[in-house]
Amino acid sequence: MNTAEIRELFPILKQEVNGHPLVYLDSAATSQKPIQVIEALKHYYEWDNANVHRGVHTLGSRATDAYEGARAKVAKFIGAASEQEIIFTRGTTTAINLVASSYARSVLKEGDEIVITPMEHHSNLIPWQQAAKATGATLKYIPLQPDGSIALADVESTITDRTKIVSVVYISNVLGVVNPVKDIAKIAHKHGAKMVVDGAQSTPHMKVDVQDLDCDFYALSGHKMCAPTGIGALYGKKALLEEMEPVEFGGEMIDHVDLYNSTWKELPWKFEGGTPIIAGAVGLGAAIDFLQEVGMENVYQHDVQLTQYALERMTQLEDLTVYGPTTNRAGLVTFNLGDVHPHDVATVLDAEGIAIRAGHHCCQPLMRWLEVSSTARASFYLYNTEEDIDRLVMALQKTKEYFGHAIG
Repeated sequence: MNTAEIRELFPILKQEVNGHPLVYLDSAATSQKPIQVIEALKHYYEWDNANVHRGVHTLGSRATDAYEGARAKVAKFIGAASEQEIIFTRGTTTAINLVASSYARSVLKEGDEIVITPMEHHSNLIPWQQAAKATGATLKYIPLQPDGSIALADVESTITDRTKIVSVVYISNVLGVVNPVKDIAKIAHKHGAKMVVDGAQSTPHMKVDVQDLDCDFYALSGHKMCAPTGIGALYGKKALLEEMEPVEFGGEMIDHVDLYNSTWKELPWKFEGGTPIIAGAVGLGAAIDFLQEVGMENVYQHDVQLTQYALERMTQLEDLTVYGPTTNRAGLVTFNLGDVHPHDVATVLDAEGIAIRAGHHCCQPLMRWLEVSSTARASFYLYNTEEDIDRLVMALQKTKEYFGHAIG
């Protein structure tokens, strides 16, 4: 399946914005959805809509089969050993908060360490701040190299025998760097720490095998990988999940309830209180089918090639600063154009039909490390082309001319 054929499967890309054909370069914020996912949602609501795990009627059985079938697809997609290791959540944020609220607070004590990096998304930073405050643990940061990458020597010197949790993003949503999480996990385990991976940006763009990474927890969001919003998953090693207590209580996650005590269901349902995100799971399953048909190796190679092409074209523009390493990165280019505010850059590009992101990207500590308040970001996916990059560069040149007084 080539890029032209893939683009035909995304109805939203066929529109014009402000009189120009849409160029969507904001997939790191959320990806667009192929017709297969849209049709799967439509079919579910038209034919199978019912609650799961409860009714014995036909619709309930079909809905349950679809929901649990999606869990099996997620487990296979990321290489989990068992479907019991997949907890459906609202997304990466909820998944990491579950680990920080349930596992971390049960094992941390004063003097223990939590190790993260300055490049983390707020979703993989604030939960650890809160866990540290609640337990008396210390939050430590692996320093970044000048280009924003991580050196394993710094990992070795930061993680100690007092470290209990290490949590690192696989692919940075600002720098595009692919972090060596497998190697970091080895170092963490050598010191008896558990490894948490933020897979929000990696799962859509590359083949993931959680057993090969040997991470203890892995979080992902469906909406960044062609699935609907509001659905994601937490992978956790079964033994760890069995030790953890739920953080949401109510229907569906219980085994037995009396007036003063209750017991919980087995994995994975003890963490899925209330009516789950059934349609979202169905859509996620359809998105996984679509991505597997394309092939994750093909998706990754396309992203790498497109990113390199974008770097080559964009760095030819005078007064444009690109952030992050020039190699070992995928999926996005974060930049600033002279002294033009990123929001102004994004506004001019929008007038040309080009959608990018501008702001701090939920990474305010990283912005301070970069010594900027905000940046612009163009992020790519399997439906983007070199022509999209060419349109971006031409629009940036127009922006540069329009704001000439703020450049140089």
